[in-house]
Amino acid sequence: MAKKAPVLQAKVVDETLLDKALAKSVADGAYVNFRLIFAAFSPARAESTERFEDEKYAYLLPDDQMEQDESLLKALEAVQEAGVHAHIQKELEARRPAQLPSELVLMLADNAVRLGKLSTAAQAYEVLRIRRRMQNEFYDQADEAFGRGDVPGAVRGYAIGTGLDYDYAAFPEPLPQTLNFQTRALMVHGKYPTQLEDFVALQDEDAHTNALMEFLLNDPEAAARLRSSPIEKRLDFLKEWVHVRDPHWDDFAARFRQACVLTEDISKRMQNAFSEGARETGTLEDEIEEQQSADPEEISVLLLGRRIEGGEWWQYLKELAYAHPAAVFFISRQEVGDREILIPRLRAGSRLPVRLGLSDPERKDG
Repeated sequence: MAKKAPVLQAKVVDETLLDKALAKSVADGAYVNFRLIFAAFSPARAESTERFEDEKYAYLLPDDQMEQDESLLKALEAVQEAGVHAHIQKELEARRPAQLPSELVLMLADNAVRLGKLSTAAQAYEVLRIRRRMQNEFYDQADEAFGRGDVPGAVRGYAIGTGLDYDYAAFPEPLPQTLNFQTRALMVHGKYPTQLEDFVALQDEDAHTNALMEFLLNDPEAAARLRSSPIEKRLDFLKEWVHVRDPHWDDFAARFRQACVLTEDISKRMQNAFSEGARETGTLEDEIEEQQSADPEEISVLLLGRRIEGGEWWQYLKELAYAHPAAVFFISRQEVGDREILIPRLRAGSRLPVRLGLSDPERKDG
């Protein structure tokens, strides 16, 4: 007699765990986790073999300490609201891609902004089709703060606004904008400077300030909103922006000043060597090494804070742009013999390097 196939019991989803998982993703501003809960293979779906009780899904659930967190309790209350809860159950039972509950997506996005997860916030706002509106709202608040002299508030607003930028040309689908300072730094210094206008660091104060602002904000429209402000206010903005966005800027500034001294010392020794009838053969690097045993590459090493063995100027530039984006606008390429290095470069009388700690007010030339 043939044996009967065992009867498989239907999976029962623990709604308490489901609610907690959704609340945690909302409180954490974790859009990826939130979407996963509605996926076809999600432990929240009755037809899925996955379970919230499995150890691999422990990260979706709050721990004992978090369960007392105010943000989680607010999110849990929103999840358990009758209309929202009914929508969640309906979408989990439907055999199609889920329509995410907008109330929870909005709360998640706001929490992501609060936690500094701006790319996540951009995704969530984009799903709701309000990303651009929210971005402008943060810009408006920042402009208002800037107008009343609250520079830190203005910087916070613009940091959030630019963090919500979206790249609609991304493949295979639009994605939050990324800050690719390394590639853009190569574009800034792609042409070897042969005349004054080629030196980005030697632009007049107004043009230099605007160019650096656009580079750092990575958003021409956002930078344009600030461009009409008096130069003094723009200098205040950039000083605050650089120090907030680059917590190690002061360390770089100290190295930059040392690099300035080393550059000037090498330059003087070269001039002395030639004026005293130095040999006409060999490279400039040979002259330098013979006269004072200083390797010009030490200037690049000082700027970056470490040596790249066999590193070319563009390698130092990319690493420097990643570590200290603003530094890109205070350096230039320089040929030394048969190779190129990076050296510090400042415009005489410019207040921006002084504000950023790269130079003292008594400096006479760049």
